[in-house]
Amino acid sequence: MSKNDTIDRVRGPELEVATSLGKSDEVLVIGLIKPGEDSEAEPTLVIGDGVLDDAAADAITTAVRRLGATGSHGEITRLPAPEGLPVQVVVAVGLGDADDVDDAEKLRQAAGVVARELDGIDTVVTTLSTVDLQATAEGLFMGAYRFDAFRSDKTQPKKAPPTRITLIADDKNKATKADLEHAAAVADAVAIARDFVNTPPSHLYPEEFAERARRLGSAVGLKVEILDDAALEKAGYGGIIGVGKGSSRLPRLLRLIHTGKKNAKKVALVGKGITFDTGGISIKPAANMENMTSDMGGAAAVIAATILAARLDLDVSVTATVPMAENMPSSTAQRPGDVLTQYGGVTVEVLNTDAEGRLILADAIVRACEDDPDYLIDTATLTGAQMVALGARTPGVMGTAEFRDRVAALSGEVGENAWAMPLPTELRADLKSRVADLANVTNHRNGGMLAAGIFLKEFVPESVAWAHIDIAGPAFNTGGPWGYTPKGGTGVPVRTIARVLEDIVANG
Repeated sequence: MSKNDTIDRVRGPELEVATSLGKSDEVLVIGLIKPGEDSEAEPTLVIGDGVLDDAAADAITTAVRRLGATGSHGEITRLPAPEGLPVQVVVAVGLGDADDVDDAEKLRQAAGVVARELDGIDTVVTTLSTVDLQATAEGLFMGAYRFDAFRSDKTQPKKAPPTRITLIADDKNKATKADLEHAAAVADAVAIARDFVNTPPSHLYPEEFAERARRLGSAVGLKVEILDDAALEKAGYGGIIGVGKGSSRLPRLLRLIHTGKKNAKKVALVGKGITFDTGGISIKPAANMENMTSDMGGAAAVIAATILAARLDLDVSVTATVPMAENMPSSTAQRPGDVLTQYGGVTVEVLNTDAEGRLILADAIVRACEDDPDYLIDTATLTGAQMVALGARTPGVMGTAEFRDRVAALSGEVGENAWAMPLPTELRADLKSRVADLANVTNHRNGGMLAAGIFLKEFVPESVAWAHIDIAGPAFNTGGPWGYTPKGGTGVPVRTIARVLEDIVANG
């Protein structure tokens, strides 16, 4: 088992809770709030009651003012610790305006900035947790994530993230062991998804992807089923076979099952698992094609979310149905103009082999709905149109109106900020085929994200509350790191799915 498959450790620092400063920490991290309109005002320290004495607080305030700190969100200011504090260095991170301090996501982002900035520091203590312990812990965990599995010793980073962080909690913030365990489990699930996305396609192909997921799932008690290419063809999974037959590395269908109590709600999760996407015969341009290593981000997210449901022992029955294929051009690849028969019998004319994700998702959705779920969430790096419409950080969510809006709202709560989008009925006519039940694309570029959602809707029973989350941009950060988000795999939308599952447990 490679280190990427490990689940019995937290991918981040060891966290503990205390009510006061220790005696051997290297760095104290505090928050700074921007002053108001008064030009003479100074940034305000966020330290909690009784953590620092007045002399230390005044010394830090004076020092950060002299160093030009403004308290702007994410701003980092380092200064020597005042005499008498049991730390060597103080790091102040800007939290923004006073009205923003209670915003859990802004605190999460600030904590992530700190975790990225403290490489080479072993032990850290922070007072950010006096505002919101769980948000601080999640931000620190996710910001401390690194992926160095394929670096040789020559290029391994010389400085590692902090190994131990103490979170200060005061009487206003009753911290529990459960808070930290929850934050650690959520952040570890995000790290699992990031690890999958960041693993290159030379090492993560359908068979290997399914096997790694099997090991992870078995480790937390999930029931695991894997259909190989022969079983898929025999059962009539025409979409998965059609996409995968152009590659020498043949497709798989993975099923991970977490069972709740007798009357638990049933949730189906489906994620697109294209381990690499050349576009097939409708081949993509060479520029930036390497980013298609992320085209299994949806699969990574639902695998990680199902593992998380088991680790948290959520009282909801969750089944992840994950189609995995590699979309390659070859003498055996499907062609534009081919007609395939999806699992369940619907025929589809393949007008563009680069619109392959919806073909494998359709098979998986039909199979998932054979289990009569109450809810269905599918997620995929599905369309470039998502980025055109919403940018690189905002997922689009479509589906059954009430459930779609619920998912979008919960996504906002955790900071992944999915945005509700419509499924215009007039676009359905543009998916008509000359020879089959359905075409896999329209003959125009208008509403491309929405048309893909409408295609998937054809395979979802009306009785199932359904949400489709397009994460083409948000699943993979091609720019520089920001907040708790690294370059590369982001783990979106693991936390959205987890929050929805917890909400279903609480509210049905």
